[in-house]
Amino acid sequence: MELPVINTNAPSEVYEDPLDLMDEIEVLKKERDASILAHFYVDGDLQDIADFTGDSLKLARDATQVKTSTIVFCGVHFMGESAKILSPEKRVLMPDLHAGCSLAESCPADRLAAYQAELRAKGHDFQTVAYINTTAAVKSLCDWIVTSGNAREIIDRVPADKQILFVPDQHLGRYLSSVTGRPMILWPGSCMVHEVFSVQDLLRAKRNHPGSLVMAHPECPANILEVSDIIGGTEKMRKYVASVTEPKTFLVATEANMIHPLKKLAPQHEYIPVPGIMTSTGETCACNRCPHMALNTLQKVRDCLKYSRPEIVWQPYFSQAQDVLKRSLLQ
Repeated sequence: MELPVINTNAPSEVYEDPLDLMDEIEVLKKERDASILAHFYVDGDLQDIADFTGDSLKLARDATQVKTSTIVFCGVHFMGESAKILSPEKRVLMPDLHAGCSLAESCPADRLAAYQAELRAKGHDFQTVAYINTTAAVKSLCDWIVTSGNAREIIDRVPADKQILFVPDQHLGRYLSSVTGRPMILWPGSCMVHEVFSVQDLLRAKRNHPGSLVMAHPECPANILEVSDIIGGTEKMRKYVASVTEPKTFLVATEANMIHPLKKLAPQHEYIPVPGIMTSTGETCACNRCPHMALNTLQKVRDCLKYSRPEIVWQPYFSQAQDVLKRSLLQ
C-alpha cells in the first residue's frame, strides 16, 4: 500500500479535537509498541500524553530504559539522534524532522573540524566539550558531551593540563568557566530563545512583583544571570520550586513551556514567563517560545505513529558519537 505524503512544512493543520487525538494516540501506541518521550519545552498537551518527560539528560537516559520497540521523541532533531545513538536497536520516530535547534545550527561539523585543526596547528593541547544541543556529526568530533544538568561534573573530568574548547553555547560556556574556574575557548553560538530575554522587562517585572524570585537557564546572557536568584537547567528549576513550600512568585527565564511541568509539580506558586525583546525593533515579544519545539503537535504525533515515519536512520558517524555520549551521559 502506498503511504500518503506527509507535508511537514504545511503552514497549518486542520483542527481536530485534542481529546480525540489523545485517544487515537493511545490506541496507536499499543498497536505500534511505542513509547512517547517529551521534552519540557514542547506544549503541555504533549507532555501530558508522554510516557517520559524531562530535560535532555533525563530523556537521553530514559531512551536506554524504554521497553517498547519504538520511541516517538517529541523534541528537536539532535534529541532524536541521541535517542537512536544510545538505543540503536529501537525505531526512533519524530513528529517533525524539521524541528531543529539554533545552537546546533550555529556549529556545523565541518567548521568545527577546521577550527580544531587550526587550534592544534597553533600548539593548543585541548579537549572539546560540547553541549548536547549539537548534531551527531559534531558529537563525533568531541571528547565530552554535557547537559545543563551534568556540566559541572563533566568539566571536572577534563584533565587539568588540557585546555577546554567549549561548543557551541558561549553563554553556558562562560557561566561554566566562572563556576568551575576553568578557562575556556568559547565557540560564538547562542540559543535564539535564551538570547532574547529583556533585562529591562525582567527588572520591571521584579519591581512589580515584590519578593519574587528570578529563575534563569545558564544559556541566558550574562546580564540576565547577574540579576537572577536561581541559575540552573530545567531539572534544577523543578527541584527548587518543589523545595519551597511557602507560595512564591517565580519569574522564569527559559522556554515558556517549562512553566507547565513547574505548575504540575508545585502548583502553590505563581510562574510568570520573562518576555523577550526583538533586537531589530526593540519591541517586547513572546519570543521565549522555541519555534522548533512548536513544530511538535498532537496531530503530528498521531501521524508519525500511524505511518511509522519520519524516522531517525542510523548514520556511519553515529558509532563515534555513541562512544562519547555513553562516556558522558551514562557512565
